[in-house]
Amino acid sequence: MSEFLQNPVTQFPKVSPPEQDQPEPGLDVKTDPVPDIGLDSYRGRERLVGRKALVTGGDSGIGAAVAIAYAREGADVAIAYLPAEEEDARRVVAAIEEAGRHAVALPGDLLDRSYRESVVDTAAERLGGLDILVNNAGKQLISESLEELTDEQVEQTFQINILSMFTLSRAALRHMRPGSAIVNTTSVQAYEPNPMILDYAATKAAINNFTKGLAQQVGERGIRVNAVAPGPVWTVLQVSDGQPKDKLPVFGHNTPLGRAGQPAEMAPAYVFLASAESSYVTGDTLNANGGTPTP
Repeated sequence: MSEFLQNPVTQFPKVSPPEQDQPEPGLDVKTDPVPDIGLDSYRGRERLVGRKALVTGGDSGIGAAVAIAYAREGADVAIAYLPAEEEDARRVVAAIEEAGRHAVALPGDLLDRSYRESVVDTAAERLGGLDILVNNAGKQLISESLEELTDEQVEQTFQINILSMFTLSRAALRHMRPGSAIVNTTSVQAYEPNPMILDYAATKAAINNFTKGLAQQVGERGIRVNAVAPGPVWTVLQVSDGQPKDKLPVFGHNTPLGRAGQPAEMAPAYVFLASAESSYVTGDTLNANGGTPTP
């Protein structure tokens, strides 16, 4: 066997996390084990030199891994995140700056209309432009039954997960030139909804549809719109009531690869979809789910 081949089953560790809990939104740095956001594992290849990116939910998990990967590929990066996640955000900002790129921290809440309507323009102003938007921020809370799922939670989940994409993408298009890209985070839940996260799964199906529709609308402007659909990925989202506590030790073990993914494994998909290497890819959903069959 070639020494350059890596077995995907063992390339990243199979985690069996202990039962644990953090209040929403939680912190990556307090998660056991701490998710791999690429601090030691991601190596850039100058795919995004000179680019300007905004990543929502960029403090932790997949968003953090994407922000770090973008910086190591040559982009300046702004991250949007909740103020309660400042400890995680500082770690990502430091990694962006260590890569020699300009980092912009934009704490705020996407449920706050004034923040939601201004964050893109603020990022563009402080970065000196904007040509990549990653709509990644998400809310996921389990509910045992529909009777327990309140309208308030449904409204918040939809506002953060999908409605904010309309606001942020609309604002981003004002700044984007041909060659720019929007990358949205959807999920395997769009195809195989877990009955305990009905609201979350519904938003992810909507994101797929939004992605395909917007791609058709802006394609002639030279702007591409795609999505990444992660499967079970080990992030703080899972321990802050995103999964039942007793399911955490076997989280992701039912995938064909036999383990949960790490945020660092998602980042290359976002790099590909933002770079010129995917110039003929738009309106697509790239599934990064450990082998779970999808339509």
